[in-house]
Amino acid sequence: MNIETKKQTAIVREPGVLITDGPSAMDLLATARYETGCSALVLFKEQLDESFFRLSTGLAGEVLQKFVNYQMKLAIVGDFDRCDSKPLRDFIRESNEGRQICFQPDEESALAWLEQAGA
Repeated sequence: MNIETKKQTAIVREPGVLITDGPSAMDLLATARYETGCSALVLFKEQLDESFFRLSTGLAGEVLQKFVNYQMKLAIVGDFDRCDSKPLRDFIRESNEGRQICFQPDEESALAWLEQAGA
């Protein structure tokens, strides 16, 4: 897997969808932690199955709970401004107010957020 380390954060550079369910999220989390020793991870929107962004599927909750349980901070990078779903916009806003999970427009913002959150 193509993982780069920057500012004590693992950045997944692998193209394509990597997370389709809870077990694939756990595999990615464990691989990143094992290969880098980092406790923070940056993923790109395109690396998550589209169903992640439909909150009714439960995939977002299942995946993000794995990161919380294993104390791995997560930044998801992508353009979320055009999100049509009010529940998803609210979920993103609430996540960004916390210190564990965030949604950011670019990699630089994600790294800054993670650094501020103590990663």
